[in-house]
Amino acid sequence: MRKFIMRTATIAGAIGVAACVSDAPMTPPDQTITAANASNSVAAQLGAPGIAAKSYVIDFTGTTLPADLAAAVGAAGGTVTASLTQIGVAVASSNDPGFAARAAKIKGVTSVDEDVSVQWVSPEQVVDAGDLLQDASLPPGEPAAIFGAAETFRLVQWVPDAVSAPTAWDLGARGGGARIAIVDGGIHSTHIDIAPNLDVAHSRSFVPGQPFNFDLAIRRSTGACDSTDTFWHATHVAGIAAAPGQNIGTVGIAPDATIIGVKVLHCGSGFFSWIIRGIVYAATPISEGGAGADIINLSLGAIFPRQGSGLAHLAAAVGKATTYAYQRGALVVAALGNNAVDLDHTANVVFVPAMSPHVVAVSATAPIGWALGATNFDQPASYTNFGQSAVDFAAPGGDLELQSSQVCSKPRIGPGPPVVQFCSVFDLVFGPVRGSGTSTGSYNWAGGTSMAAPVVSGVAALIIGKFGRIGPAQVEARLRASADDLGKPGNDDFYGKGRVNALRAIQ
Repeated sequence: MRKFIMRTATIAGAIGVAACVSDAPMTPPDQTITAANASNSVAAQLGAPGIAAKSYVIDFTGTTLPADLAAAVGAAGGTVTASLTQIGVAVASSNDPGFAARAAKIKGVTSVDEDVSVQWVSPEQVVDAGDLLQDASLPPGEPAAIFGAAETFRLVQWVPDAVSAPTAWDLGARGGGARIAIVDGGIHSTHIDIAPNLDVAHSRSFVPGQPFNFDLAIRRSTGACDSTDTFWHATHVAGIAAAPGQNIGTVGIAPDATIIGVKVLHCGSGFFSWIIRGIVYAATPISEGGAGADIINLSLGAIFPRQGSGLAHLAAAVGKATTYAYQRGALVVAALGNNAVDLDHTANVVFVPAMSPHVVAVSATAPIGWALGATNFDQPASYTNFGQSAVDFAAPGGDLELQSSQVCSKPRIGPGPPVVQFCSVFDLVFGPVRGSGTSTGSYNWAGGTSMAAPVVSGVAALIIGKFGRIGPAQVEARLRASADDLGKPGNDDFYGKGRVNALRAIQ
């Protein structure tokens, strides 16, 4: 993996910069997860190294589990730890080496595979902006004639303009009533651009011993987990989708939508069972004990074998979860990944969950030199995976392709100094992050398909807010009919069915 380090700099009142930008390999083998290189790293991070018992995912034919499941698993030498009765999948633990072989003989079982920990979120293109709002208790600013125009950092945000969101807001489409589950890492629940829209009561964690609003970050310089790194991935993703319009920070694509934090990753890693359980919980109606999400955002993924291994079986179980979500009325939106891989011409691999059943897969676009006056926001990002068989829609994800050390500035709205940075950094996506200490007003720039997916989720929320809970098929149909057809006419390698357009989607 090629790495480029931007040296720490102080530029005439500018924000200090310290970032590692990772360019993913052009071919998938280095990114393909195998059972041999998967480990109990997540367990170690959670303070439980050396656990003898292993976790197993047991998939049954169809979507039902046997009534005597606990007894049958017990007879095979294991203990049931989760029963996903909605999709016919169970999770069990056992320290018996013969458990999988015996459990495979239980009536109705199609596969039994060791649960695998995967790095679902890689170090992104990230530049720290720090605590830009020194007083996080600032009251909302004076309303502007145009919704969102009075946000402190609105002039640093090119993404809403790239998808014509401001005009949709002015027409009253702001996503009210739509519920977006951010199935990801821990979310900073007290951030000023998260807290007003966050449904704390229905937010959950499926990472043992960790609350939904805690995480560790991947230190970009080393790839290791670090409690001092402030880039909490889920917080940035949530802000892109649905930061509220309150004239004190940034504004999301669907500023009146509800955010639900569903933690399935810790420091970007997570077991398959955590992902599966998080999707099922998000899609299950509140009346049945779930989160009642209309949209499930999955800014996570990895490349797996398409067939012939236990990982393929685990990927199939993820597919049962995404199919369940679709059947329960939730649109599943997923990042297509940052490997720069042509998924049309790569044998026997699949990017999960973006290429799982009933999932809207999102590629990334970006400007080159926006701070210098560039107005084309639709360049395919240098890192994005692509392929007509894989991409459904494109959306802004940001990039660092501008080859320049020039410094640019953007004014704040209201009091305070301008935001000063290298011009190339402004081509990334600006959004909230954890910050340090008690900060509730910290922000970063980041780039990746992880940033593009929540743009699509936000546009989907605008559709639901305008037209009601019309179901995922109709929401996707509206996304398709309203997208801007870029590249070659029709389905395109990089843009799929087009780059999403918020204004056209609600008309």
